[in-house]
Amino acid sequence: MARVLYELCGIDEGLRFSPYCWRVRYALAHKGLAVETRPWHFTDKAALAFANHDKVPVLVDGDAVVVESYEILRYLDRTYPEAPLLGDGLAEARARFFKAYAERALAPAMLRTIIMDLLNAIHPKDRDYFRESREKRFGRTLEEFHSPAKGLAQLDAALEPLRGCLKEADFIDGAAPAAADYLLFGNFMWARCVSSADLVSNADPVYAWLERMLDCHDGLGRSALRVTDIEGAYR
Repeated sequence: MARVLYELCGIDEGLRFSPYCWRVRYALAHKGLAVETRPWHFTDKAALAFANHDKVPVLVDGDAVVVESYEILRYLDRTYPEAPLLGDGLAEARARFFKAYAERALAPAMLRTIIMDLLNAIHPKDRDYFRESREKRFGRTLEEFHSPAKGLAQLDAALEPLRGCLKEADFIDGAAPAAADYLLFGNFMWARCVSSADLVSNADPVYAWLERMLDCHDGLGRSALRVTDIEGAYR
């Protein structure tokens, strides 16, 4: 059976923007594992019934069905131990910190910056769901939540620990990227795919890291479809 990854898509089936799915795409490339990707929309809940789950990523690998990005990375290390992603013990605990850092420090700042671009990139059939669910979460309208100036200032402060880390090595995991890099970079791919917003200046060490990450695995990230590539989609 082919290895299959279900991924969130937008107004074009080729527009894959989920930060969690990008974590897995990079992890599979890190392992040298081929995968067939299948597009999924927010409102296609029934399509994932086989996994007893309602969100992507979902990885089907033979008889195994694995959900949640971090659990997929753990599964890949157990099943394909060559070229470790997370490592064991203290190394995995360290990776869990970067997971929390990406989700609790970076993602909220990025979201405040790009949310209206994100709404535009989502498939029209998903927009009502997205608006209703996010406005319930935020306790305000998307337009009220949207504040690029505040978001960029928040992101700039949140990136300070990453800048410090990148002064000592080209990647968070050292000389070559691994799980910590992928856990953070997924958020930047999310923003890159749905928006043209400049999140960091080209003089920032984080920018240089982003460029290296885009080129990894034969330019996996750099070649990804962006909403700006879709005629008439970006405004």
